[in-house]
Amino acid sequence: MQDTELFLSLAEIAGVFVGFGALISVRAGGASEAHEVAYIRWVVSGAIWVVVAALAPVIVSRYDIAGHELWLVCSLVALVLFAGVLIVNRRSPEMREDIAAMSRAIQLREQAANMILFVPMNAALILIVLGLVPEQEPALYLTAVGLGLFLVALVLLSLVFSHGRPRVASSDRAGPAEQGGMALDGRNAPA
Repeated sequence: MQDTELFLSLAEIAGVFVGFGALISVRAGGASEAHEVAYIRWVVSGAIWVVVAALAPVIVSRYDIAGHELWLVCSLVALVLFAGVLIVNRRSPEMREDIAAMSRAIQLREQAANMILFVPMNAALILIVLGLVPEQEPALYLTAVGLGLFLVALVLLSLVFSHGRPRVASSDRAGPAEQGGMALDGRNAPA
């Protein structure tokens, strides 16, 4: 397989995200707000997904599996694992609490931002599974893994920008003008 070094590098980068997530979670006794806990879980579990997805073709190819079969196995593993990550994270009490604290407009904005990466990532994997473009399967798989890494980076960036800003209770939300500005993660916060 020609992209072995590239996949190993992506796994290493994702490993750094796992480390950052772990470091954030243990600092000063750990995260206390539902928002922090939910986003740290997304960073760590998403980065682990990238590590597994990036290592899958390297490991599977060692069994003399190549071509469409290689990318099919890896894509199925990636899709099933990502579905598991999605289900576990969306059902966590902290994520439910965080979503309940957001206004509907902020929820829609966050979902739209995530869909920009989520949809093409999964579409690339589904195209491989369906075998529609066999000559492009290595590129599609690499694209999916790269988009997964960008998605994790976006979640980490949201967490960093929202850290340390006071949150406004959902019943006390006022518009950005009354609050003195908008936090970088889209949540209303005093300036």
